[in-house]
Order: sequence, then structure tokens, then C-alpha cells
Amino acid sequence: MNYHNISYPDMNNGGGLRVCLWLSSCSHHCPKCQNPQTWDCNSGIPFDKAAHDELFEQLSKDYISGVTFTGGDPLHENNLSGVLDLVNEIKHSYPEKTIWLYTGYTWEEIWESKTEKFKYFKNRILRWEIISMCDVMVDGRYVDELRDISLAWRGSSNQRVINVKESLKQERLVLYCD
Repeated sequence: MNYHNISYPDMNNGGGLRVCLWLSSCSHHCPKCQNPQTWDCNSGIPFDKAAHDELFEQLSKDYISGVTFTGGDPLHENNLSGVLDLVNEIKHSYPEKTIWLYTGYTWEEIWESKTEKFKYFKNRILRWEIISMCDVMVDGRYVDELRDISLAWRGSSNQRVINVKESLKQERLVLYCD
């Protein structure tokens, strides 16, 4: 898993002050994406022990509300096992911190489509595991024609800010905000 940056404190990519991990790899290639440099799977640098320690040092601060995974796409197949390990460790070490995740996949693409070839089934299971431990997921590809700078935490009106815990509890999509 490669990353481009760890930014903190960040107040633009989720509620409160956050630590943001900007990952490499994205296959969505949204026209006019704000981070096209993160698309290439080989861009950035390997997420190593020093990056891990930096992320967790910042998460340990009382004023940090949580972590945001963004990029690139944290749910790209190159990132799945690394993000799953981090989400598990964060939940264990800092259960009071919130986890936000930005992805070009929609909620429906992750949860409802069950007819994939076996090769991709493992990726789907990993995505389910990751999302089920997140508090908020911002879903959907950026669509420049739907750009709306008045929206909280997203760039285009097709993207949704989803309350993951309530959505799973109620077995229906519940928005965090609209």
C-alpha cells in the first residue's frame, strides 16, 4: 500500500479535527478529480513503520476526533488489506475516535451487488469488513457537472455522506447529512 500524505489537523475531510491518510491507487479516474496524482498504483511512497507511527502519534492527541481514509481510493484492491489492518488497529487502540472513508464506489456497489467472479469476491468481503468498521462513508465518483461547493464534505451532489452504523443497524441507507 502506497500513500501520498498524512495531513493533520484537517478540518475539511470529516467532522472535527482529523488525521487524513491520502492513499495511492484509484481506478475510477473521475474527470477533473482534485487528486489525479493519486490514481497511479505506483505513485507515492510505501506505507511503512514510520508512516504508521506518525499516523498513530497524531491519533493519540486528545483534540483529534479521528482518522479519514482518502486518496486515491482506500477501497482499491491495492489498499484493502492495509486499510483493513489499520482500521482494526485504530478501533482497538482508539475506540472513541471516528473513522471516515472516501470512496468512488457507491454503497450499492459495495453491499448489494453479489454476482461477481470469485477473483473479486475476496475484494468484496474485504470492502464489507472495512466499511462495517467505519462510522461515515462518503460514496460515489466525483462528477464535475454536479460540482457543488456548498455541500459539506463532498464535491458533487451525487456523492453521499452515509452514517454507516445506522445504515447497517436499520438495514437501509441512512445519511449522516444531506
